[in-house]
Amino acid sequence: MTPPPAAPHTGAGRPDARVRMVDVAQRAGVGTITVSRVLRTPERVSPEVRRRVLAAIQATGYVPNLAAGTLKSQRSRVVASIVPTLRNTIFAETVDGLADGLRAQGLQLLIASSGYSVEAEEEILLNLLGQQPVAVVLTGTAHAPPVRALLRSRALPVVETWDLSDDPIDLAVGFSNFEAARSMTLALATRGYRRIAFAGAPPQREHRAAQRLEGYRQAMAELGRSAHTVTLDDLGVTFASGESAVRGLLAGPLAPDVVFFANDVAAFGAAQACVRLGVAVPTRMAIAGFGDFELAGASNPPLTTVRIPGEHIGRTAARLIIERLAASRGAGEAQAAGAAGTAQAVSGRSVDLGFEIVFRESA
Repeated sequence: MTPPPAAPHTGAGRPDARVRMVDVAQRAGVGTITVSRVLRTPERVSPEVRRRVLAAIQATGYVPNLAAGTLKSQRSRVVASIVPTLRNTIFAETVDGLADGLRAQGLQLLIASSGYSVEAEEEILLNLLGQQPVAVVLTGTAHAPPVRALLRSRALPVVETWDLSDDPIDLAVGFSNFEAARSMTLALATRGYRRIAFAGAPPQREHRAAQRLEGYRQAMAELGRSAHTVTLDDLGVTFASGESAVRGLLAGPLAPDVVFFANDVAAFGAAQACVRLGVAVPTRMAIAGFGDFELAGASNPPLTTVRIPGEHIGRTAARLIIERLAASRGAGEAQAAGAAGTAQAVSGRSVDLGFEIVFRESA
């Protein structure tokens, strides 16, 4: 008879048994409370002890049951974030900055994509709130009506990014999409371009797209010129949408001498399409983008664009969340000590990080 296979080794010398926190503690030479602190509040543990505990976790294969701790404390170490898309690099720098800033304080980022739908955002938010996040980060300031009331009723730190608001849900970090588009349009005019077209996402589908369109129209009105707008396919988040816009404009009776795209992804697609079509950029048709993502500098030719402080937005959002959580803890400790009101969380702030017009070879 063939003998049964040996029981798998799961750590701490205990075959066929789940590794427990006490096993990690014994291997690291610390108490279970210290292991718990390393997992939940690593900033409260010395680097040497953290290193020993993490090494013990790796050696034993221990997987912490964070959900159980959350049920006991009604708190997690998770920040929930919803972005419109994960299809390209548009929001990547902001997400990276946010994740890095949170990770330094022992917080983890849980991210979901809404597909640019406020209805989907509301549904996703309801599911994410079931994970008991300590804070929520949203993209933009336009949401389904129940979202504002729901988040304010939860008394969570909430940061709206990539936009500004006179009345944020809690906190907002970003820039004026209206002023950024207006400034780029006027800057293109100063470089001698007269027929300035704008290619953007359907304004009824995306609030920030609507603001950029209005900024362009305002600038054209100030210049005393007629606006020429093109609606991008796929909300402008694909290279193909830029190519389609260029082909349509070139087929028209009077092509513009410069096209200002509402994001770098579409602008990149347009520039590469011009190369394939034998359309000289910028002499026959100049191209400008929005975002200054990594691909802007890699375009042929490199893109003139609006530089957005994407990573700075994420890191600032993380800092504000950490400050709000610290203030909330301080208020709770003060109340517990009979000194209610000695610490209050900051809310109702809108932080403008600005933008920059960057001229390169495409315009």
